[in-house]
Amino acid sequence: MISPKKQGRKRFYSEATFSEGAGGFIVQLDKKPIKTPAGKPLLLPAKALAQAIAEEWDEQGAQIVIDSLRMTKLANSAIDGVCGQEEAVVEDIVRYAGSDLVCYRAEIPAVLAAKQAAIWDPILEWAAKRFGASFNVTEGIRHIQQPAAPLECLRIALRKLNPFALTAFHAMTGITGSALLAFAHAEGRLDMDSAWHAAHLDEDWQASRWGEDYEARIAKERRHEEMKAASRFYSFAD
Repeated sequence: MISPKKQGRKRFYSEATFSEGAGGFIVQLDKKPIKTPAGKPLLLPAKALAQAIAEEWDEQGAQIVIDSLRMTKLANSAIDGVCGQEEAVVEDIVRYAGSDLVCYRAEIPAVLAAKQAAIWDPILEWAAKRFGASFNVTEGIRHIQQPAAPLECLRIALRKLNPFALTAFHAMTGITGSALLAFAHAEGRLDMDSAWHAAHLDEDWQASRWGEDYEARIAKERRHEEMKAASRFYSFAD
C-alpha cells in the first residue's frame, strides 16, 4: 500500500489508474492502491471521482507536488475527517449561514453597497424560496441573529449529502465565506465563476481602487484553484 505524504517527493510510479473494487472505486499507482494519511483505503463512491484523482496523479511531473493533488486531499478529508463526523460538519456549515457573508452589507461607499445589493439580493431571494423564510440583512459588522426556520431547512438539506459531497460543500463554504453561495452553486443557481465573483465582491472592489499586492494575488489564485477543485469534486460525489 502507498501513503503519499511528502511534497516535492520524486515521482516513484509510472502510471496512475483506477478500477472498481468492493464497495466503490480505487486509485492505483502502478497497480498498488493509494491509502489516506490515516492508513485507510482511498475508496471512492463514483467512477468519475476516481478517474479525476487518477488523472491528477498521472499529470505529476518528475517531482510530486502534493498541493496540486486537490481532489486527493478532498477525498482524504472525506474519509479521514468527515466520515463518522457528518453532524459536526453540518453544524459548522450552519454556523457559517448564521453569519453569512451576503447578509452583511457596507454602509459606505454607496457604490459598493449598490454592487452588493445587485449581486447578493437575488441570492437571498432564492434562499428565501428554497428554505421557506428570509434571512436578515444588516449594515456593518454588528452580528445579527438569523431566524431558526431557514437554518433548520439548511441543516436538513445538508444531512442528505453523502460524506464526500459534504466535504466539498464544506470546502466551498470556507473558501467563499458563505454557506448560501455554496448552496446556490451546489444546486445550480450559480455557476462556479458567479459564486466566486459574488464571494470576492468586496475584495475585488478594494483591489480596483487601491491595487492588489503580489502575495494577496497569489493567495487568491490558490483559493480559486481550491474552489474549482471543490466544485468539481462535489459534482462527481453528489
